[in-house]
Amino acid sequence: MSAQRGILFQEKVSRLLSKQDGRPVLKPNKPLVLKDEVANRRIKRGGASCVTEISVLMACWKQNSFVESLCSTEMKAFYSCVEEARAAKKNTSELSGMQGERLPPKQATLLLKRFPNLRTEI
Repeated sequence: MSAQRGILFQEKVSRLLSKQDGRPVLKPNKPLVLKDEVANRRIKRGGASCVTEISVLMACWKQNSFVESLCSTEMKAFYSCVEEARAAKKNTSELSGMQGERLPPKQATLLLKRFPNLRTEI
């Protein structure tokens, strides 16, 4: 079933790209070649961890006039959460290595300029 859909899709695309009445139905407004650079966007960082623990700790400090000895359990909970988050981040970075990660935009542009793409349409 899916193979038949793929064939129908290819036939439709070839029909739309074929010349009909002397001109193609679909005409790209830009050449169909890849650029030798990528957009310089910032990489999104992960979400903040241990937010609830730090808010509980700050609320405890405010209630107890910033006396640290009275909020020792909240401090221990916060520090243990931070250690767990660091360990989880370290484990994910070790597991992924370079396989699943994306290159930063500057490094990708540098590599694309070093090894440029073909400048003609295929």
